[in-house]
Amino acid sequence: MQTASTNIGERMGRSQELSDSKRGPVIGCHLCNMSIRDISWLLNIPRSTVSGIITKWKQLGTTATQPPSGRPRHMTGRGQRILKRTVRRSCQLSAESIAKDLQTWCGLQMSPTTVRRELHGMGFHGRAAASKPSITKCNAKRWMPWCKARRHWTLEQYLPDCILQSVKF
Repeated sequence: MQTASTNIGERMGRSQELSDSKRGPVIGCHLCNMSIRDISWLLNIPRSTVSGIITKWKQLGTTATQPPSGRPRHMTGRGQRILKRTVRRSCQLSAESIAKDLQTWCGLQMSPTTVRRELHGMGFHGRAAASKPSITKCNAKRWMPWCKARRHWTLEQYLPDCILQSVKF
């Protein structure tokens, strides 16, 4: 004989919701003045689930699943996959051109701001390339004697006194 605690993992995953046909008996038992513990044992449902169903029924008067709060997302999962594929192919595209491409491929009318927001959510961020000084042959010839003259300097000779006093090694 299996107990309720060992049967929970086999019967129901953590994210699954109970069907309406299973929520009804919970409310019926509650109206018959049964305790949450007894309802849980009788119907083989976790106590926290029974408590949640009863609380929801008291507050809303129904046990039906409510629609999710908030505005629905503009971009679907398919659109996000296409967007990610587009950016990985060529990372130099602007948000405006990506928005136009999405409109032609998916039929999604989307602003460049929405495209940027979605890309930020995926972990893509626009960055300016680091500027590297171009070292010409002339610059290299001028810098080499300067570097060789200071090759054996100590930290005190490199840094001014005010910086050495504020930084403790």
